[in-house]
Amino acid sequence: MARRNDQQDRIRAHDRRARRAIIAVAALLLGGAALYRTVVGLLPHARIGGDYTLVDDRGRTVSQDMFRGRYTLIYFGYTHCIDVCPLTLATVTAALAELGPRQDEIVPLFISVDPARDTPDVVHRYVASFSPRIVGLTGSDAEIGRTLAEFHALARRRPEPHQADGYLMDHSSVLYLMDGDNRLVSLFPVDSSAPDIALRLRRLLPPIRPGQERHAA
Repeated sequence: MARRNDQQDRIRAHDRRARRAIIAVAALLLGGAALYRTVVGLLPHARIGGDYTLVDDRGRTVSQDMFRGRYTLIYFGYTHCIDVCPLTLATVTAALAELGPRQDEIVPLFISVDPARDTPDVVHRYVASFSPRIVGLTGSDAEIGRTLAEFHALARRRPEPHQADGYLMDHSSVLYLMDGDNRLVSLFPVDSSAPDIALRLRRLLPPIRPGQERHAA
């Protein structure tokens, strides 16, 4: 019992770190003590995640209902990201590989925060460079904006004359694990290692049902 409690305490500590990451990015992007206090007060009680309708990297219209019954591991980023996005997707790919057959229970989603540049074709080439399992999603500015709001994520352009099209995107960097009903299960800080993510996913996924042991071993 003590060991189980220790594991639960560690999971809760990881969740607190991820929530603090959202708070820190919010304060960094928009600034101000008032915003910081607002987000701190909001996150422990807010409903994170909701309905969305976007376009996948094959050009098909999809919604959260397309993934009903399967867990999703969601990351907001963009294809011109020069550091954290590629590292995060590589880490997610490695973490899921460590799960073996149980990785089939999780759909990794990459949602672009830069729809002006991230067309379905661009997103497809990007996510395919990491893993064929990753589903890339994009959409109109309005659709992306609504989805960001549902997940309490933030994104904005930052002028950068030496980059393509003269800007980069500042954005929230956290992984959302959603259950088969699109409800938040846990948050993962993006500085988590692949083994740490894999370990937590094993603990957070539903127990293996009788008859599944042979396939999930």
